[in-house]
Amino acid sequence: MWFSTKTMPSYEAILSATASLTASVILLRTIANDFIPESIKDRLFLHLHKISSSVSSQLTVVIEESDGLTVNQVFHAANVYLGEKLSSSTPRIKVKKPEKEKGLQVTTDKNQEMVDVFKGMKLKWVLLSTSRNHVLKKNNKNGVLKEEIRYFELSFHKKNRKMVLGSYLPYLLQKAKEIKEKNKTLKLHTVDYNGTDYWGSINLDHPASFDTMAMDPAVKTALIEDLDRFSRRREFYRRVGKAWKRGYLLYGQPGTGKSSLVAAMANYLKFDVYDLDLKEIQCNSDLRRLLIGTGNGSIIVIEDIDTSLDSAEDDKVTLSGLLNFIDGLWSSCGDERIIVFTTNHKERLDPVLLRPGRMDMHLHMSYCTFSGFKTLASNYLRIQDHQLFDEIKGWLDKVQATPAAVAGELMKCEDPDVALRGLIKWFHNRANTEMQDGSLNIK
Repeated sequence: MWFSTKTMPSYEAILSATASLTASVILLRTIANDFIPESIKDRLFLHLHKISSSVSSQLTVVIEESDGLTVNQVFHAANVYLGEKLSSSTPRIKVKKPEKEKGLQVTTDKNQEMVDVFKGMKLKWVLLSTSRNHVLKKNNKNGVLKEEIRYFELSFHKKNRKMVLGSYLPYLLQKAKEIKEKNKTLKLHTVDYNGTDYWGSINLDHPASFDTMAMDPAVKTALIEDLDRFSRRREFYRRVGKAWKRGYLLYGQPGTGKSSLVAAMANYLKFDVYDLDLKEIQCNSDLRRLLIGTGNGSIIVIEDIDTSLDSAEDDKVTLSGLLNFIDGLWSSCGDERIIVFTTNHKERLDPVLLRPGRMDMHLHMSYCTFSGFKTLASNYLRIQDHQLFDEIKGWLDKVQATPAAVAGELMKCEDPDVALRGLIKWFHNRANTEMQDGSLNIK
């Protein structure tokens, strides 16, 4: 059978018909949004969406929310990314406020088309859903459980397939990660045997930062540089075959700011904190389960490590169990983890704990120095200089005082003159007391 070219429709006619059909689909979609009930609208929109896709040169990528029990990271990244792209002209959005989060979470609603542009390429997103029925048998009776299945359809010109898969989607994943980090509410996790993963959490609202830390400037700078280097070396750790983790030992007298420094590190990196009290752990296997329950990008804190392993009972955490937790096979169950150990007595620690790979960087939290005092004066009194600073410097050169003790005196009055004179009086009393009991330690 053959056809005359006179009987075949022209290219212009085909193009016109396609445009007409597409316009009709758009019109019907507008009517559906305004007048058709929600229960019918989802099925109608899905049908119209398939019609419009079938007559175009577009390629559609389907991104499901999950694959069985496995979460699809691309779906959740798209949800976060598109939530930041919503404009005032978007007719429908979804808003929720999780109980333990500070801000509102805004995402796109179903059947709302969104257009994104990447390197001059136009991409169309739409969130769709369908349902699946599961037959449940109970007491010889059948029941039906309806499950909603959500998925994104990403449409673009077929010629851009390579760029979308190779550049755009990786870009989306990275941007979503940055958005989540920016909006993240930090959590402080503590051991909770009633929890599903042995952890319970509250919001970490500690205001400490490196700017407010009264510590040696050189030590502070070295720590910040080390944290920055650690954060950007994901590929380095993979290349050398090591778990992406770093260990820090904070040692010094009580009141020198060890706990505040942990909070400053968490705020700087936007990492959750897991407070691990080894005395609460029942056995080594529980310690491994706790490790698995920690998230990527987190700080695990083991305070007073010199006293945490005193128990020699068989059913408690052992040194070998702790070492396996730190740098054994179990330590590779996650990425970008920092382990911070604190102690008041470094000399009491077993040497096997101190080596690199376990405690990579040792930070001495010293008594208050003059530079540390000036940081505290700026924090508490909002002053950068004062006529009494020289006298206070002389006292700091003679009397050992922790940053916590100095801060405690500065907090007693908002007037700088009164507060600083009160601090000088405290130095006098401290020196007299130490001279009487013979404990004065001239630096």
